[in-house]
Amino acid sequence: MKKQQEPNPQTKQDNSISSSDKIKLLEMSLIRKRTPQFPGSIYVQSPSDVDVNSSLPPLRKIFDGGGDEEEQEMLVRAVEIRRGVTVEIFKEAMRKGKFGITYYTNLVSRLGEFIDYVIIRAAEMKQLPEFSDSTYNVRAKTFIDDSNVVPLISVTQQNLSALLVCGQIPTIGLAQYWIEMRRKDSMLKLFFVGLATEMYRWLKHNSLSYPQIAKLICMSRGNLYAIRHAAEWVKSINVKGRFIGVALTKSGEKMLGRSPEELDEIVGYLESQGVRRVWMGYVMSQCPQLLSYSMEELKSRVQFFLDMGMNDKDFGTMVFDYPQVLGYFSMEEMKQKVHYLMEFGLSYEDVGRLLAFRPELMRCSIEERWKPLVKYLYYLGVSKDGMRRILTIKPMVFCVDLESNIVPKVQFLRDIGVRETAIGNMLVKFPPLLTYSLYKKIRPVVIFLLTKAGVAKRDIGKAIALGPELLGCSIHHKLEVNVKYFLSLGIPLRLLGEMVADFPMLLRYNIDILRPKYRYLRRTMVRPLKDLIEFPRFFSYSLDGRIIPRHKILVENRVNFKLRYMLPGTDEEFDQRVQAAVERRRRFESGVIDNSSDSQTGGSIESDNYSSDSQCNDPIERTSVDLRVNDYPSSDTHTENENPQRLLNAQ
Repeated sequence: MKKQQEPNPQTKQDNSISSSDKIKLLEMSLIRKRTPQFPGSIYVQSPSDVDVNSSLPPLRKIFDGGGDEEEQEMLVRAVEIRRGVTVEIFKEAMRKGKFGITYYTNLVSRLGEFIDYVIIRAAEMKQLPEFSDSTYNVRAKTFIDDSNVVPLISVTQQNLSALLVCGQIPTIGLAQYWIEMRRKDSMLKLFFVGLATEMYRWLKHNSLSYPQIAKLICMSRGNLYAIRHAAEWVKSINVKGRFIGVALTKSGEKMLGRSPEELDEIVGYLESQGVRRVWMGYVMSQCPQLLSYSMEELKSRVQFFLDMGMNDKDFGTMVFDYPQVLGYFSMEEMKQKVHYLMEFGLSYEDVGRLLAFRPELMRCSIEERWKPLVKYLYYLGVSKDGMRRILTIKPMVFCVDLESNIVPKVQFLRDIGVRETAIGNMLVKFPPLLTYSLYKKIRPVVIFLLTKAGVAKRDIGKAIALGPELLGCSIHHKLEVNVKYFLSLGIPLRLLGEMVADFPMLLRYNIDILRPKYRYLRRTMVRPLKDLIEFPRFFSYSLDGRIIPRHKILVENRVNFKLRYMLPGTDEEFDQRVQAAVERRRRFESGVIDNSSDSQTGGSIESDNYSSDSQCNDPIERTSVDLRVNDYPSSDTHTENENPQRLLNAQ
């Protein structure tokens, strides 16, 4: 009884094998050729051994006694060894086909999927009666020979071999097709080879690359007619050039299995929703996934956008501007982005108009792009309403990268002296600023203002904060032209810089708008140039709607206001100031003088003539005109095109 309970010594010895010894035994069991053995080796491979395995323990003994992780490791190692054996068998077959060692070495290195396919089929052949007692090497060699892959490559080496080397594996599809015909007549095989060569040339003639042709062969499982029919249909909707291959490969296997009638139904439906027929080729080349959708799924995607208030024209132009918006993203992802945009206070219809104008918003990630941007804008002091304004005016801001585009521009604004509290207001006031190039647009404008427009370094931050729109102006066609115009009026460069710092919009007006206002100021109103320098906002008021009517009122009532009191304010406020000035004149004429009320409006009283040379009773206005007025030309002798001839008197 005790004798029966004693363990088998051989089993005990097998279970005590270490992991490294197991790997060595596994390699010795699966390798193709015998390895040299030194005298005294535990497992001796004698010349009389029919197979290496005859002197080794069974493979199942190697996997006994180990854990799941160790067993998994041994299985992975076994697959790797078997893959190496298969590669050597395929190389030997290629050598027999009279291929060079460099050629078939590079070829085999790119046929990983085909090698795995050979391993699987060779293992399946073990179930066949004729291969039940054969070794793996025999089965793998038999499968490769019967698949006729080597003769196929040999016949079409100039064409099909290029497909294999380019990184794709069409051999899988060809081998499967080859296996199905291995028992048929050899002439049929040769016919297939000629057909494959002709099809390859036709696809290559239609601008398909080697990887694209290879991928199509794999996708179609050797159905070359399906590839050609799909390519001809794609060409019929104006897909041209290299985009033919892009449309075929990215549309997936479903598209290759569809009839032309089904594909025409998709195109017809999109055309009925506003996508023009002439746009269809571009749309399908940019988003070929549309050809793989069923009609139900396609209609649900189209209806998703139509429910946001888009009409046919908006939907059609949106799809043309960014075709991926319709077929690249999942429905769940698009709904999440729409709801996130609505959190800024936009309605469902507002989001629809926003997407119709800038459909690229759909490609932006909420977590990676939008949320970091919103946090950064909030840090700069931009409110929720400000973000909504940025989103509606320049939605492209939500598509640019935060770290590489927005952060450097904000830091540049800090460096030139823009206050931290003003940066947020700048961005809300002029959102396109964040989309301009820092080195090609923003910096050159700042340098121009400092060097050519006379803006002092201490004032450049103020000028940019008050007028960020200057950063969007062309230096050659706008800023430089305006600077030359103001300098031609006799305004010194230093004072022009102060004018720009106080009113940056001065450089944005059209010369055709500035010239009539200046002529009216100098010739009709007979005002000196110093009045314009003190109040550059004069150019911001309408000539016919504000300047001329109020000037006529002043002339009729024989009163004179400085420009800063004449033009700002409502008509009611202006009438009150005029009436107060008229009352002061009446009291002056009656002998009652009240200088206090006159100093509050900067007005003067004229008894006989309306002249611009009247005394300034405002002490603030008087102190604002310092010795610099000696540089300004006289108003009664100069026009805008004349050079200064004499100096003004300060008093």
